[in-house]
Amino acid sequence: MKRPRAVRLRAALGMMALAAAAGALLPVPEASAAAGGATGYATQNGGTTGGAGGQTVRATTGTAIHTALCNRASSSTPITIEVQGTINHGNTKKVSGTSCDTADGVIELKKVSNVTIIGVGNGAVFDQVGIHLREAGNIIVQNVTVRNVKKSGSPTSNGGDAIGMERNVHNVWIDHTTLEASGGEAQGYDGLFDIKDNTQYVTLSYSILRNSGRGGLVGNSESDRSNGFITYHHNRYENIDSRAPLLRGGIAHMYNNHYLRLNESGINSRAGARAKVDNNYFEDSKDVLGTFYTDVAGYWQVGGNVFDNVTWSQPGSENHPAGPDPQSNTTVGIPYSYSLDTAGCVPDIVSRTAGADKGLRVSDGNCSS
Repeated sequence: MKRPRAVRLRAALGMMALAAAAGALLPVPEASAAAGGATGYATQNGGTTGGAGGQTVRATTGTAIHTALCNRASSSTPITIEVQGTINHGNTKKVSGTSCDTADGVIELKKVSNVTIIGVGNGAVFDQVGIHLREAGNIIVQNVTVRNVKKSGSPTSNGGDAIGMERNVHNVWIDHTTLEASGGEAQGYDGLFDIKDNTQYVTLSYSILRNSGRGGLVGNSESDRSNGFITYHHNRYENIDSRAPLLRGGIAHMYNNHYLRLNESGINSRAGARAKVDNNYFEDSKDVLGTFYTDVAGYWQVGGNVFDNVTWSQPGSENHPAGPDPQSNTTVGIPYSYSLDTAGCVPDIVSRTAGADKGLRVSDGNCSS
């Protein structure tokens, strides 16, 4: 006999509650996509839309994220994975399937495309578990916190990178994230945001990178110049020793970022890299722009920046600071449209918009959000 609708509904809700408690993968009745749209270089090369137009599911464990990837019809079937809760080593296991290539202890976006991972509800925290992109394209990661990912000690994940991309990755938008560590290499950590081995058309926006020895790099050696077309805007780099970022080859555009307490060096353009540095606010920092730790020069175009209590070291054979009066030594053409907040309001606008769990607020280009 068919049960009354109210009984069926209570039963269905009970099953969903049990599944949620177990960290299972749950369907979401109505599809949703990452809020807003990609900006910067992620809009080029065909654009970055992530899982738009595909199924939306909810995941509360790393294993459930992997399961969502593996349950797709193919490795390119669009999907949006809404993440809630804490992802850690205890709940992030390898899942097998024809549309995925996953591993224990790391969120593995390997040989996949058309994926959005977005934090929802009370927040999504990847605790000591990094996010790794390899041979991947059209990926969005939004509104998540990734913290204390280690390359040595225990537990380890993703080579110590909070978010790392390598080997033929293209069109990635990382937005409204908080990436943080609790020290430098001596404490077991590596970079917060690393790009290498032919990774192109990437935007990092409205994010916080803090308390780390290394902010991030583009290119893992002086010969790795296959990367480029990276935009960094409306981010806050705070209490970072160096690599904010380190650029080896390629083109990068930094605008409306707040750099606070860069302890040793900041934007390190070298090995032929070209950086366009617009309307940023550098505060209480040292050697925020130049070519450092090498004699293989990089280049920059500067305009509209504020240098507030910035100190500069003396030039040397492997130390070429741009200051104390930074001047452009190249020109960089930018193919996309963008609006610049004046540098003086950048600390305020970034404090109100950058990072996870800020309601995905963005600047209107006129110092308001």
